Amino acid sequence: MQQGERPLASPCVAICALDEQDICIGCQRSADEITRWGRMDNAERRVVLQRCHQRAVTGGQIMRTS
Repeated sequence: MQQGERPLASPCVAICALDEQDICIGCQRSADEITRWGRMDNAERRVVLQRCHQRAVTGGQIMRTS
């Protein structure tokens, strides 16, 4: 992280259970992403957050607009 940059917050929503693909049904992170989150820099976290969003859209948890 750059000097003075605050760490991005965890996307955890306290609905913690892994599905058959080891993806959390609450935050949409993989088990590996959850485990590594505390050691990731913000660039890595942004990539994970993009993956989480895409998983949520694909899984029908977020409706895509336009």
